[in-house]
Amino acid sequence: MPDLPQQTDEDVDVVVIGAGPAGLTLAHALGELGISDVLIIDRDTQPGGVPRYSDHHGYGIRDLRQPLRGPIYAGHLALRAVKGGARIMTEATVTDINAEQRTIEVTAPSGRFTIHAKVIVIATGCRERPRAARLIPGTRPSGVFTTAWLQRLVHLQHGSPGKRAVIVGAEHVSYSAVLTLRHAKCSIVAMVTERARHDSFTVFNIGARARWRFPLLRSATVTRILGDHQVTGVEIQDRKGRTKVLDCDSVIFTGDWVAENELARRAGLLIDPGTGGPAVDAHQATSAPGIFAIGNVLHPAATADICALDGEHAAAGIAAYLNAPGGWPTRSLRLRTEGTIQWATPSLLTPEVLNAARGKVLVQFSERRRLPRLEVVQGGNRLWSGFVPWGIPTRPVPISDSWLARVSASGSDPVLRVLP
Repeated sequence: MPDLPQQTDEDVDVVVIGAGPAGLTLAHALGELGISDVLIIDRDTQPGGVPRYSDHHGYGIRDLRQPLRGPIYAGHLALRAVKGGARIMTEATVTDINAEQRTIEVTAPSGRFTIHAKVIVIATGCRERPRAARLIPGTRPSGVFTTAWLQRLVHLQHGSPGKRAVIVGAEHVSYSAVLTLRHAKCSIVAMVTERARHDSFTVFNIGARARWRFPLLRSATVTRILGDHQVTGVEIQDRKGRTKVLDCDSVIFTGDWVAENELARRAGLLIDPGTGGPAVDAHQATSAPGIFAIGNVLHPAATADICALDGEHAAAGIAAYLNAPGGWPTRSLRLRTEGTIQWATPSLLTPEVLNAARGKVLVQFSERRRLPRLEVVQGGNRLWSGFVPWGIPTRPVPISDSWLARVSASGSDPVLRVLP
């Protein structure tokens, strides 16, 4: 195979890896601050991220204050970014980051090249765990999808997933899969979750099941996929060990999110063990000077508008870094979590940085808790305590960032935990 041609290297102020809602909104916000030398790179054919092929309402509520369909929302964000002066390069893959030299290596149809940037922003998002990563045994027939691949098939390629589908998972994105399947005139045999109940909004669950009349099979796991060339069914097992086969011709694996952290790891960034993404402070700055991270690579998986607000918030910190890179504060403390709290972000604490995105710290639980009360302590001092409305796996819940101002730079790492 011949070597790809070499394209001319380039110098920019800010390079953003990922043209989803977070990256596009960041570019727009930077433009509002007078920073227009921004290059956004994405491996897809068009900018917009997941909303581009998630063709249903519900996007733009928190950031744009209006409900939009996914493709319209994606197009609007891309147009704003370009109007702010940003350039968008699609069908280009970032293969490496050098944190010390602040460069990225890019491969595109036009060749391989290097981008030198004053600031690198990682906005690579997250992905659903596919069948192989879930270690589901059985044959390898066609008809097995994640929600993302299902929506690409239906809304971009105008293909059909089949006639009868089983959905694995019962969180927000699972009900997005319901809408996509019904758009493709595919009936839903059942929704299967290993949890004791669904993890989405009750109105989503009741509304979808009442309209399309499919069962929610709780405390059940998929133990085998059947079929030679095409899926013919799935075997499920309940908590008592009883098995049965659901006849279907497609299986949709939903949720179970994983941060797209490969580039962050290659850059040698500190990785948050809970999220799997880069650890950041309240400015969205990572452990390496001049490298920031935004969106669902930090908190898999929040909604698109929350990711967009991440990008909007990060703009001020990036502008401050560009103005005074040598005076950037160092981070000596980390936010630790205990018990049933899986992760919290931001997790790098800088006493000089007092405000997180949207004024909130996002918290994810590993198991369901009803109206849990949390506290943040540093040594023997309680910095904050309060109730949160839910403790549900897969649904991050926000808490106030007011306690950041009370963190002592000379103290121990603060701890976030659930009170009994």
